[in-house]
Formats: sequence, C-alpha cells, structure tokens
Amino acid sequence: MTRWLFSLATILAASIYAVRVADHGPAVRADSAPAMPSRAFEFTYQVHFPATEHPGGPVRLWIPLPQADGYQDVTTLHIDSPAAYSQGRDSEYKNRFAMFKPTAKQYASGFDVTLRFTATRREHKVALDGMLKNAAVSSTAGPPLRRYLEPDELVPLNGAIAELAREHTAGDTTQIEKARHIYEYVVSTMRYDKTGDGWGRGDAVWASTAKRGNCTDFHSLFIGMMRSSGIPARFEMGFSLPEGKTEGDIAGYHCWAEFYLNGPGWVPVDASEAWENPAKHDYFFGAHDVNRVFFTYGRDIRLSSDQKGDPLNYFIYPYAEINGQQVKNLETHFSFRDVARTPEAAALLRAIPEAD
Repeated sequence: MTRWLFSLATILAASIYAVRVADHGPAVRADSAPAMPSRAFEFTYQVHFPATEHPGGPVRLWIPLPQADGYQDVTTLHIDSPAAYSQGRDSEYKNRFAMFKPTAKQYASGFDVTLRFTATRREHKVALDGMLKNAAVSSTAGPPLRRYLEPDELVPLNGAIAELAREHTAGDTTQIEKARHIYEYVVSTMRYDKTGDGWGRGDAVWASTAKRGNCTDFHSLFIGMMRSSGIPARFEMGFSLPEGKTEGDIAGYHCWAEFYLNGPGWVPVDASEAWENPAKHDYFFGAHDVNRVFFTYGRDIRLSSDQKGDPLNYFIYPYAEINGQQVKNLETHFSFRDVARTPEAAALLRAIPEAD
C-alpha cells in the first residue's frame, strides 16, 4: 500500500506543471495557510492555423501557457497537435509558451493545436483596511521591481499620465494612500465601453482622454498613474470564468493588475471588474476572486529569437509569423468546465515537494 501511494504521488508530481516567477514570492502551501475560497476547473484553449500556400520562409506559431503561483496550481497539462513544438519562456517576464514549427505539408493543409489543463485557483486577498488607517506602508524599487516602474510603449509615465497622477495624489504622504486614490479615480472616471474604435489596445493616454474602454484600457491607465507615482505595478492577462456557471465557452480574455508594497508584497486590483460590479468596489482594491485563470505578465513582449516582428503589445492570444510577417487569420476557441478536487488528491499534492 505504501509503495502504491508513493508511486501515485510520483506520477502526480511528474504531471504538475509549475512556473514560479521569481519576484512573485513563495507559494501559499495548503497545509500551512488558512482555508480560502478556491475553484478547480479544466480549461481548453484551441487554435486553428489556416491552410497556407508557398510561405516563402519559416512558419512559426506561439501560444501562451498558464502559470502557477501562490494562488494558482496548474496540473495535467496536455498539448495536442500534429506539428512539432518546443517550450520556452520570454527573457524579460519569464512567460511560458509553446512554439510550433509545422512541416510544409502541415501548413499547406492547415493544422490544429489543443491545449488542455486542469487548474485550481485560490482567492488572492490582502487585508488593507489597517494599512489605510495607519497610512504607513511604502514601496521599495529593488532590482526585481524596476521593470514595473518603467514605461511601456503605450503606457508613458510623463505628460498627461504624470499630471493626472500628481493631481489625484496631491497631499498623500504614503504609497497606500496614493494607490487608493488612483484606483478611485480610474473606477469613477472610466466606463466599460467597447463601442467605436481605439479601445482594447491598452493605450493609457487614449484611455485618459476617451475615459472608456475594456479591462486593458482601465488597467493601462491605472498602471501608468501608479508607476508615475513611484509605485511598482504590473499587468496580468488571463480569462474570466463565469460565476454561477459550471461549464461553457469563453468569448475572450480578461486582464487585471497588481501593485507592490513593502510588507504585503503584490497587492491585487481589478478596476474594470469593480466598475462592472459596484457592490464589489472595495473588494477589488486588494483582491482577485477565484473566477479567473492567469496566463501571462507584461507588455511589449519579445517571445524568442525566432520572433521577427515587433514586440507583442500583450500575449494572451496565439501569435504566428510566416517569413517574419504576422499571420492575421488564426482561429481560436476557449472553454472550461468545473471539476471536483477530492480530499485524497489534495492530500497527495500537499505531500509532494514544490517545484523550484
């Protein structure tokens, strides 16, 4: 019996896909932390690469892979495709990806990729009430955090963004006060509106003028104002899982943000969710719920040396090139279904040492 349990634990350990981002902090162990809300699910990410004739150069396809951290376990990752692939990570953010190199026959007829994995998402919540009352929390920009104080192509830290940050943090003496006032400004000023043109690019200056957009625009403005105020902040991409549904299709991505404070570390924020759900306005300053799955960090991403085009604005959908030119007509489909995580499986996973 003991030998059987050891073998099963070994199999489970081999199936665990865990990516630890160095500056995210240690994972929260289930056996040492209090119980918290969680959601276990299977996620399916499908890509169709269309038939292509005479490309005249190399054909490459990249798809993002989900990450594991202190609030998300990722297990039983499977990638099904006729095309050969390798796994890698970008040099700046360490985002994981699979890169496909189809044969001439495969790209001539078109090919499919199916990524399927099981994950458990836990609530990420930081108690900020006492910090706001005491107003004694600050940030330190050490080497791992410096990138999160720098501009992105569409998130400048001067001009209009800097002026907004100064205006709405005037008189604040601590980082936590500044963060709260920036959050309140973004949620109260922006509106979730995907009509017309311009939205969805995460152009902070456009968002500050148009005062509308989707989650990308909300959080680009938030991050720009935070960084302009000397507070490290970062952009995260994934998908929302519908609350109250146990399975179904997912139309598109969702994004959110985190900012860094000494003591609590990375503090979660979801400004667009707060706008859409006013009852959770205070909750989403300091919390991410379980109804999401996390894939990638950052903006202006260069995936690997095989990528010949410009850095990616963000990376959640598949990206492909033919002879260095972006492929525009990739087809995607995303879906999920909730699954039960048995106490026996949870106990075995706790017994397995964490991956580095």
